[in-house]
Amino acid sequence: MSIYTDRIQPTNSAIATYLDNLLAKKYQIPTFQRDIVWERENVKKLWDSIYKFYPLGSILIWKTSTKLESHREIGGIKLADDFSSNEYQYILDGQQRTTALLTSIYGDKNNIACKNKFNPALYVDLTIEFTDATDDTSYIKRFLFWDEIDDKNGQNKLNKSKNQRYDENVIVKLEDIKNDYSNVERNLYKGGYGDFDHPYRQQLAKCKEVLDNYRMSFIELRGIEVAEVCQIFERINQAGKPLNIFDIVVAKTFRPENKTNNISGFYLRELFDKFKKTIPSSQYASIDNWTLLQMLAVVVKIEFPEAGIQNITDRYLNELKTEYIEAVWSDFKIAIAKTFDFFDNCLHIKGGRLIPYRYLYLTLTAYFYRNAKPDYSFLDKYFWYYSFHNADLLTNTTHLWQHIDFVNQQKANTTYSFNKFDIDKNSIRKSFYSYRGRLSRAILSLYANHKPQDWAKPHRDVLSDVYYLLTDKPNLHHIFPVNFIKQSGIASQIECDSLMNIAYLSQITNLQISDKNPLDYLKEYDEPGLEIVLHSHLIPTIILEWSRADALPEHALSIFIEERINLLLEALMLKLDGIEFNVFDMGNRTDKIYS
Repeated sequence: MSIYTDRIQPTNSAIATYLDNLLAKKYQIPTFQRDIVWERENVKKLWDSIYKFYPLGSILIWKTSTKLESHREIGGIKLADDFSSNEYQYILDGQQRTTALLTSIYGDKNNIACKNKFNPALYVDLTIEFTDATDDTSYIKRFLFWDEIDDKNGQNKLNKSKNQRYDENVIVKLEDIKNDYSNVERNLYKGGYGDFDHPYRQQLAKCKEVLDNYRMSFIELRGIEVAEVCQIFERINQAGKPLNIFDIVVAKTFRPENKTNNISGFYLRELFDKFKKTIPSSQYASIDNWTLLQMLAVVVKIEFPEAGIQNITDRYLNELKTEYIEAVWSDFKIAIAKTFDFFDNCLHIKGGRLIPYRYLYLTLTAYFYRNAKPDYSFLDKYFWYYSFHNADLLTNTTHLWQHIDFVNQQKANTTYSFNKFDIDKNSIRKSFYSYRGRLSRAILSLYANHKPQDWAKPHRDVLSDVYYLLTDKPNLHHIFPVNFIKQSGIASQIECDSLMNIAYLSQITNLQISDKNPLDYLKEYDEPGLEIVLHSHLIPTIILEWSRADALPEHALSIFIEERINLLLEALMLKLDGIEFNVFDMGNRTDKIYS
């Protein structure tokens, strides 16, 4: 157990010493710390606790030789420029208390300490007496911010008396008590408060005693690596938010610019943000940084097998080094751009919500990385094969690396082949109106791939970039409307919610259709070319025949669903041309094999 004895060390120091050490750049705040959210009332209560010598709770300090990217300012006050040290001290817990203390004394040059824009430099009204230990209200009047004192040259009558006390030197800035105490005393003496027993002098002495003698508690961590710090941070973080591995990698790979030694700076967060702005499709520009980091790890593993990136879990993402990222960055950006372009412009899937497996981002990036002649016919088969296969074949990292090996076989022009493709008609039949399931996403992707046209404006694609920007999600319409089915009783709720009863429509068309009988609303759009429009939705034209005959057969929705399943399978079979295609139906127990 002796190896752990020095890992955690409690210590303490005076507030004034802590603040001086902050200004001396002996502490840094890493960028993974959360934004500051304290309001002015919280700051006053903090100082009231200090004034009463109540405990504040410990500040958690991580002492390490690891240099991270850190905030270089707190409240506009510089804490750290480019410098090196044998041991760095990072504030893991206590940033908000630290900020409140520092800006209360020295102000906030950039007005960033609190949500409401005000100067957080704190003043003490020496005329406010402290009654007893249970006094829980006087602090509101004792500790003041400048906007509570300034009478704006007499225009603010509420502050007139406080502004007068300020002019009489009995409302005093905390900074002056800390750094210019003798002058504060001199001003009181000149103002007629020379008696040491005067209550104002007693209040001043009390504040000085607090600044000199109140002890801040610290817990210092040593000999702890970044991965363990993530766990510690998550457990002590009062907001309950886990420390994102992306924040850690950004901090670890950060390199400040050094013009003297001709060393360029490196800031991964900035690289990601700048790259996202270059992505033409805003839908894919919103991809999360964790996924991008995993895509980057895959490329680094391919390019540098010795780098130790054995997987895409947080444990191995933590091993990413600046030099590896710099070496692959240019080609990595090209690979990502090609991946998004493939989804957007080849598959016509407008946005990541429809990608069946998130690991597809990683496998395709690996394929496009330094690939001058990608085979889009192969990629098309690859995407639809694994998106629709009856078995989930891309759900874990073991699958992931198998897939990367597979696509890289084609990339290297070596022999590859797809196994028999299996699909269950019943699983399609029971895929519901949801974005969560892999097969549901695949079905909606196939609908999108056929570039469905607007029923009211047949020459316009429904799923345009503009359309996606105007809505939070694709506007999906029940072909047999829900309320119509409930009122007519022609089908069950399960059949109603089947994705075989769903189509992409423009919002206006969807509103016009509302809950109408499909026999009625189809008549409104029955112009030459409507059959082609329905085909672009993989909708069987039998429903148009019913509309023209003005009669729905018994079990119409069931018949419609089966017809649409067959259309979907025919479209999928064309996508997988040359692959053995096995259709079975766990609902009807019939098997069909195509080749």
